[in-house]
Amino acid sequence: MKTLPRLLTGRSALFLDFDGTLAELAPRPEAVVVPRELIGLLGQLFEQLDGAMALVTGRAQADIEPFLAPLRLPAAFEHGAVRRPTSGTLVQAPTPELGPALAAARALAARHPGLLVEHKQTAMALHFRLAPEMQAECTAAMAAAIAHDPGLQLLRGKAVVEVKSAHVSKGLAIAAFMKEAPFAGREPVFAGDDVTDEAGFDVVQQLGGTGVKVGEGPTCAAVRVADPLALRAWLQQAARLPPLNTAPP
Repeated sequence: MKTLPRLLTGRSALFLDFDGTLAELAPRPEAVVVPRELIGLLGQLFEQLDGAMALVTGRAQADIEPFLAPLRLPAAFEHGAVRRPTSGTLVQAPTPELGPALAAARALAARHPGLLVEHKQTAMALHFRLAPEMQAECTAAMAAAIAHDPGLQLLRGKAVVEVKSAHVSKGLAIAAFMKEAPFAGREPVFAGDDVTDEAGFDVVQQLGGTGVKVGEGPTCAAVRVADPLALRAWLQQAARLPPLNTAPP
Protein backbone atom coordinates (compact mmCIF):
# COMPACT_ATOMS: atom_id res chain seq x y z
CA MET A 1 0.00 0.00 0.00
CA LYS A 2 1.01 3.60 -0.58
CA THR A 3 1.69 6.03 2.23
CA LEU A 4 -0.73 8.81 3.06
CA PRO A 5 -0.66 11.76 0.69
CA ARG A 6 2.00 14.11 2.06
CA LEU A 7 -0.30 17.11 2.05
CA LEU A 8 -3.78 18.18 1.22
CA THR A 9 -3.37 20.73 -1.55
CA GLY A 10 -5.53 23.32 -3.24
CA ARG A 11 -6.46 20.60 -5.72
CA SER A 12 -7.79 18.21 -3.04
CA ALA A 13 -11.40 17.34 -2.27
CA LEU A 14 -11.70 15.65 1.12
CA PHE A 15 -14.43 13.17 2.07
CA LEU A 16 -14.63 11.75 5.59
CA ASP A 17 -16.61 8.99 7.26
CA PHE A 18 -17.40 9.56 10.95
CA ASP A 19 -17.69 6.46 13.17
CA GLY A 20 -14.43 4.54 13.36
CA THR A 21 -12.74 7.15 11.13
CA LEU A 22 -12.88 10.57 12.76
CA ALA A 23 -14.14 9.24 16.09
CA GLU A 24 -13.56 5.95 17.87
CA LEU A 25 -16.40 3.42 17.82
CA ALA A 26 -18.55 3.16 20.95
CA PRO A 27 -20.83 0.43 22.38
CA ARG A 28 -23.87 2.47 21.35
CA PRO A 29 -24.05 5.08 18.55
CA GLU A 30 -25.06 7.89 20.91
CA ALA A 31 -22.08 7.16 23.19
CA VAL A 32 -19.44 8.24 20.66
CA VAL A 33 -17.01 10.77 22.11
CA VAL A 34 -15.85 13.54 19.77
CA PRO A 35 -12.36 14.83 20.67
CA ARG A 36 -12.52 18.47 21.75
CA GLU A 37 -10.18 19.67 19.03
CA LEU A 38 -11.86 17.80 16.15
CA ILE A 39 -14.53 20.38 15.31
CA GLY A 40 -11.98 23.18 15.11
CA LEU A 41 -9.70 21.03 12.98
CA LEU A 42 -12.48 20.22 10.52
CA GLY A 43 -13.51 23.85 10.32
CA GLN A 44 -9.94 24.89 9.54
CA LEU A 45 -9.59 22.26 6.82
CA PHE A 46 -12.94 23.28 5.33
CA GLU A 47 -11.66 26.85 4.96
CA GLN A 48 -8.29 25.74 3.59
CA LEU A 49 -9.98 23.61 0.94
CA ASP A 50 -12.36 26.43 -0.03
CA GLY A 51 -15.32 24.28 1.01
CA ALA A 52 -14.31 21.13 -0.89
CA MET A 53 -14.83 18.85 2.09
CA ALA A 54 -17.82 16.67 2.96
CA LEU A 55 -18.92 14.19 5.57
CA VAL A 56 -19.98 10.82 4.12
CA THR A 57 -21.67 8.66 6.74
CA GLY A 58 -24.23 5.96 7.29
CA ARG A 59 -25.73 7.95 10.14
CA ALA A 60 -28.95 9.95 9.90
CA GLN A 61 -28.60 13.73 9.74
CA ALA A 62 -30.39 14.41 13.03
CA ASP A 63 -28.30 11.76 14.75
CA ILE A 64 -24.85 12.98 13.77
CA GLU A 65 -25.07 16.76 13.50
CA PRO A 66 -25.16 17.38 17.29
CA PHE A 67 -21.72 15.77 17.51
CA LEU A 68 -20.25 18.36 15.14
CA ALA A 69 -22.25 21.49 16.03
CA PRO A 70 -21.88 24.33 15.25
CA LEU A 71 -20.01 23.07 12.18
CA ARG A 72 -22.34 22.45 9.22
CA LEU A 73 -20.50 20.70 6.39
CA PRO A 74 -21.69 19.46 3.02
CA ALA A 75 -22.65 15.87 3.79
CA ALA A 76 -24.09 12.59 2.61
CA PHE A 77 -26.14 10.85 5.30
CA GLU A 78 -27.58 7.33 5.39
CA HIS A 79 -25.01 6.00 2.91
CA GLY A 80 -25.86 8.73 0.43
CA ALA A 81 -29.65 8.46 0.49
CA VAL A 82 -29.83 11.98 1.98
CA ARG A 83 -27.29 14.45 0.61
CA ARG A 84 -26.63 18.09 1.47
CA PRO A 85 -24.55 19.76 -1.24
CA THR A 86 -22.82 23.10 -0.79
CA SER A 87 -26.08 24.90 -1.59
CA GLY A 88 -27.54 23.49 1.63
CA THR A 89 -30.67 22.12 -0.04
CA LEU A 90 -31.22 18.48 0.90
CA VAL A 91 -31.51 15.90 -1.87
CA GLN A 92 -33.24 12.71 -0.72
CA ALA A 93 -33.64 9.41 -2.53
CA PRO A 94 -37.04 7.69 -2.41
CA THR A 95 -37.68 5.89 0.86
CA PRO A 96 -37.86 2.11 0.38
CA GLU A 97 -40.34 -0.19 2.11
CA LEU A 98 -38.63 -1.11 5.36
CA GLY A 99 -41.61 -2.60 7.22
CA PRO A 100 -40.65 -6.29 7.05
CA ALA A 101 -37.03 -5.61 7.98
CA LEU A 102 -38.02 -3.39 10.90
CA ALA A 103 -40.52 -5.94 12.15
CA ALA A 104 -37.92 -8.73 12.02
CA ALA A 105 -35.29 -6.59 13.76
CA ARG A 106 -37.66 -5.46 16.51
CA ALA A 107 -38.85 -9.00 17.14
CA LEU A 108 -35.26 -10.15 17.52
CA ALA A 109 -34.35 -7.22 19.77
CA ALA A 110 -37.36 -7.92 22.00
CA ARG A 111 -35.92 -11.36 22.74
CA HIS A 112 -32.29 -10.19 23.10
CA PRO A 113 -31.85 -6.95 25.12
CA GLY A 114 -28.28 -6.42 23.87
CA LEU A 115 -29.57 -5.61 20.37
CA LEU A 116 -30.40 -2.08 19.24
CA VAL A 117 -32.73 -1.21 16.33
CA GLU A 118 -32.10 2.12 14.59
CA HIS A 119 -34.77 3.45 12.23
CA LYS A 120 -33.46 6.22 9.96
CA GLN A 121 -35.31 8.20 7.28
CA THR A 122 -34.46 5.85 4.42
CA ALA A 123 -32.75 2.88 6.08
CA MET A 124 -32.59 0.80 9.24
CA ALA A 125 -29.82 -0.80 11.24
CA LEU A 126 -29.61 -3.63 13.74
CA HIS A 127 -26.65 -3.14 16.11
CA PHE A 128 -25.16 -6.10 17.98
CA ARG A 129 -22.00 -4.57 19.50
CA LEU A 130 -23.34 -5.37 22.98
CA ALA A 131 -24.26 -8.91 21.89
CA PRO A 132 -21.53 -10.02 19.44
CA GLU A 133 -22.62 -13.64 19.70
CA MET A 134 -25.79 -12.59 17.81
CA GLN A 135 -23.97 -11.63 14.60
CA ALA A 136 -24.98 -14.68 12.56
CA GLU A 137 -28.59 -14.63 13.75
CA CYS A 138 -28.96 -10.89 13.09
CA THR A 139 -27.51 -11.20 9.61
CA ALA A 140 -29.69 -14.18 8.76
CA ALA A 141 -32.85 -12.49 10.03
CA MET A 142 -32.26 -9.32 8.03
CA ALA A 143 -31.31 -11.25 4.89
CA ALA A 144 -34.50 -13.30 5.12
CA ALA A 145 -36.62 -10.17 5.69
CA ILE A 146 -35.50 -8.56 2.41
CA ALA A 147 -34.94 -11.70 0.33
CA HIS A 148 -37.86 -10.96 -2.00
CA ASP A 149 -37.24 -7.23 -2.46
CA PRO A 150 -34.55 -6.51 -5.08
CA GLY A 151 -34.78 -2.81 -4.25
CA LEU A 152 -33.17 -3.37 -0.87
CA GLN A 153 -29.56 -4.13 0.00
CA LEU A 154 -28.02 -5.69 3.10
CA LEU A 155 -24.86 -4.04 4.44
CA ARG A 156 -22.68 -5.89 6.95
CA GLY A 157 -20.68 -3.40 8.98
CA LYS A 158 -18.74 -3.41 12.24
CA ALA A 159 -21.15 -4.95 14.78
CA VAL A 160 -24.12 -3.82 12.70
CA VAL A 161 -26.21 -5.08 9.82
CA GLU A 162 -28.11 -2.47 7.83
CA VAL A 163 -30.90 -2.47 5.26
CA LYS A 164 -30.94 0.35 2.71
CA SER A 165 -32.01 1.10 -0.84
CA ALA A 166 -29.97 -0.81 -3.40
CA HIS A 167 -29.85 2.36 -5.49
CA VAL A 168 -27.73 4.50 -3.14
CA SER A 169 -24.17 4.19 -1.83
CA LYS A 170 -21.34 6.27 -0.47
CA GLY A 171 -19.61 5.90 -3.81
CA LEU A 172 -22.55 7.35 -5.73
CA ALA A 173 -22.78 10.21 -3.24
CA ILE A 174 -19.10 11.08 -3.68
CA ALA A 175 -19.49 10.90 -7.46
CA ALA A 176 -22.38 13.39 -7.23
CA PHE A 177 -20.30 15.80 -5.14
CA MET A 178 -17.44 15.56 -7.64
CA LYS A 179 -19.69 16.93 -10.40
CA GLU A 180 -20.46 20.06 -8.38
CA ALA A 181 -18.55 23.15 -7.28
CA PRO A 182 -16.29 23.42 -5.35
CA PHE A 183 -15.41 19.71 -5.67
CA ALA A 184 -15.32 19.43 -9.47
CA GLY A 185 -11.86 19.22 -11.00
CA ARG A 186 -10.13 18.31 -7.74
CA GLU A 187 -8.35 15.14 -6.60
CA PRO A 188 -10.61 13.29 -4.17
CA VAL A 189 -9.43 11.73 -0.92
CA PHE A 190 -11.87 9.57 1.07
CA ALA A 191 -11.15 8.13 4.51
CA GLY A 192 -13.35 5.39 5.98
CA ASP A 193 -13.04 2.35 8.20
CA ASP A 194 -15.73 -0.18 7.25
CA VAL A 195 -16.87 -2.42 4.41
CA THR A 196 -19.62 0.14 3.83
CA ASP A 197 -16.88 2.56 2.71
CA GLU A 198 -15.46 0.33 -0.03
CA ALA A 199 -17.78 1.80 -2.68
CA GLY A 200 -16.39 5.22 -1.82
CA PHE A 201 -12.78 4.05 -2.08
CA ASP A 202 -13.51 2.56 -5.48
CA VAL A 203 -15.04 5.76 -6.83
CA VAL A 204 -12.32 8.15 -5.63
CA GLN A 205 -9.59 5.91 -7.02
CA GLN A 206 -11.35 5.64 -10.38
CA LEU A 207 -11.31 9.45 -10.38
CA GLY A 208 -7.55 9.51 -9.79
CA GLY A 209 -7.73 10.10 -6.05
CA THR A 210 -6.88 8.15 -2.92
CA GLY A 211 -8.87 5.84 -0.66
CA VAL A 212 -7.69 5.74 2.97
CA LYS A 213 -8.66 2.70 5.02
CA VAL A 214 -8.69 3.32 8.77
CA GLY A 215 -7.92 0.15 10.72
CA GLU A 216 -7.75 -3.51 9.80
CA GLY A 217 -9.62 -5.61 7.26
CA PRO A 218 -9.46 -6.30 3.52
CA THR A 219 -9.87 -3.23 1.35
CA CYS A 220 -9.48 -1.81 -2.14
CA ALA A 221 -8.11 1.44 -0.65
CA ALA A 222 -4.58 2.30 -1.71
CA VAL A 223 -3.60 3.66 1.73
CA ARG A 224 -4.10 2.40 5.28
CA VAL A 225 -3.69 4.06 8.68
CA ALA A 226 -3.88 2.31 12.02
CA ASP A 227 -6.78 4.07 13.71
CA PRO A 228 -8.74 7.35 14.02
CA LEU A 229 -5.93 8.85 16.11
CA ALA A 230 -3.49 8.32 13.23
CA LEU A 231 -5.93 9.83 10.75
CA ARG A 232 -6.51 12.88 12.94
CA ALA A 233 -2.75 13.33 13.26
CA TRP A 234 -2.46 13.42 9.47
CA LEU A 235 -5.32 15.92 9.22
CA GLN A 236 -3.69 18.07 11.90
CA GLN A 237 -0.46 18.05 9.93
CA ALA A 238 -2.35 19.23 6.86
CA ALA A 239 -4.19 21.91 8.83
CA ARG A 240 -0.93 23.44 10.07
CA LEU A 241 -0.10 24.43 6.50
CA PRO A 242 -0.51 28.01 5.26
CA PRO A 243 -3.80 28.68 3.43
CA LEU A 244 -4.06 26.51 0.33
CA ASN A 245 -3.98 29.00 -2.53
CA THR A 246 -3.32 26.66 -5.46
CA ALA A 247 -6.95 25.87 -6.24
CA PRO A 248 -7.74 24.28 -9.59
CA PRO A 249 -8.53 26.60 -12.49
